[in-house]
Amino acid sequence: MSDVLAEICARKLIHVATHENVISLDEIKKRAAKAKLPAGFISAIKNHKGTAIIAEVKKASPSRGVIRENFDALEIAKAYESNGACCLSILTDEPYFQGRDEYLEAIKATVALPALRKDFMLTPYQIYESRALGADCVLLIMAALKDSQAKELYKIANDLGMDVLVEVHDRAEMDRALKLNPAMIGVNNRNLKTLAVDVQTSHELASSMPDSILKVAESGISTPATITELKKSGFQAFLIGESMMKQPDIGSALKLLLQNN
Repeated sequence: MSDVLAEICARKLIHVATHENVISLDEIKKRAAKAKLPAGFISAIKNHKGTAIIAEVKKASPSRGVIRENFDALEIAKAYESNGACCLSILTDEPYFQGRDEYLEAIKATVALPALRKDFMLTPYQIYESRALGADCVLLIMAALKDSQAKELYKIANDLGMDVLVEVHDRAEMDRALKLNPAMIGVNNRNLKTLAVDVQTSHELASSMPDSILKVAESGISTPATITELKKSGFQAFLIGESMMKQPDIGSALKLLLQNN
């Protein structure tokens, strides 16, 4: 685990413990059970006509700082929905991405697209909390988890009816991820140690994924040409945030990415 990721995870565990002191695990399980049934994240991608963009609602990042000063999470999600996005990825991590749980709740109450809760999932509590907040899918970052943790969290998410995006950065993480028999894997093109982005990572790892797995490319995707090339390597969905969040007109930026695709 990189120093940056280790720091993020350490702070996340403190954050989760604070939440659990306010709302107990038993209570959050009850809320999860009462939540509206999850929308199919994977099925939305498979049934989408055209390029499946998982559009990200993200104000800031550790590598870039604040990406969008004029940030209205709900309006951004609406713009994505009306301009061809297939699904949403909503940042809820506060210290490093300036996200909020409330963004996910507000968007799910208004926007019909299936939503991924983008956060650092480390404990069962967070999976139940994600369902209670309305998430349809959760992210499991193999670099942040031991195999036993990943297996436990994956099972809980599936038992709750949610899909799981299992994220990898290299071949070693891919091999570990495949042990979960996941339905969907995301290749993050960002190097966790240097924070540099290289889309070639996705191309190199694509061949190690069975055809049965839905393949998602993440990070460094900013042009229609990049999407076209990734499709040739077998990718079926593209998680994109920063390149659109930087643009004055987010809807137009999304339409541009969908051109010729």
